Amino acid sequence: MFESFETGDEVLQSEAFMKEEVRYNLIHRITEYPEAIRLTTSDRKLIFTQSQGHNPWLWVSGELEREQQERLVQQLAERVQLYEFPGISAEPEIAKTFAEAFCDRKGKLYHTNMMLEAYHCPEVRKPAEVHGYLEKAKVEQVPVIAGFLTGFMEDAFGEMLRPEDFLTIAAEDAASGDLYLWMEDHTPVSMAKITHRSARHARINDVYTPASHRKQGYASALVAALSDHLLSADLTPVLYADGKNPDSNKVYQSIGYMNAGQISDLKFD
Repeated sequence: MFESFETGDEVLQSEAFMKEEVRYNLIHRITEYPEAIRLTTSDRKLIFTQSQGHNPWLWVSGELEREQQERLVQQLAERVQLYEFPGISAEPEIAKTFAEAFCDRKGKLYHTNMMLEAYHCPEVRKPAEVHGYLEKAKVEQVPVIAGFLTGFMEDAFGEMLRPEDFLTIAAEDAASGDLYLWMEDHTPVSMAKITHRSARHARINDVYTPASHRKQGYASALVAALSDHLLSADLTPVLYADGKNPDSNKVYQSIGYMNAGQISDLKFD
């Protein structure tokens, strides 16, 4: 019923998966990890993949009837019952079906941690009258980036950390060439990162503006400029936004991002 697949396999090139590729874009990244669990069915109607310590991501073809989907997901839960997972990420009903079947076998409960809104941007609408310019992060900006990462982790996950905890990560981000800053009067006021590139898409993450610089349109201008840069490279920008954050969702929609569906992030207790 279920079989393993390798990185670079044609599993992620199936017509059914590519129809929902934006919503499940993170699957491309997860399957690249050498130690990742990668399972599929012989007809390529299901993909299940997990990198160590993180939620597995589960895709089931929308071409199947709901009863077929549920039966397949329940069979998957039986197949992986000996594993320990922190949760599951999938389309909301699929995530619920897997969580109920898996947790029933493990004697656990589950709860909704986050509802992610998936977006893609086929055409950018740049905001007007926002001062500043886009710039790749530089090594000398590492202390500022570390401070931005601290604020991002607090806003996104409620984690209270110190800038010095992020100096190594900030240095790696600055050296990667994928971290961008919006500059105003030679001062970084917002950041965003190209987290991953697949064959057709590039995913943006770590969008953050410190409180003292908000309500100036900096994040909108930054993401718009970065998205335009990606489109010029023949990659469609994609990103995930927290469904509970209406401000960030409005920002992305205002610059041309279109919703591609939800991913339910469930955690097992």
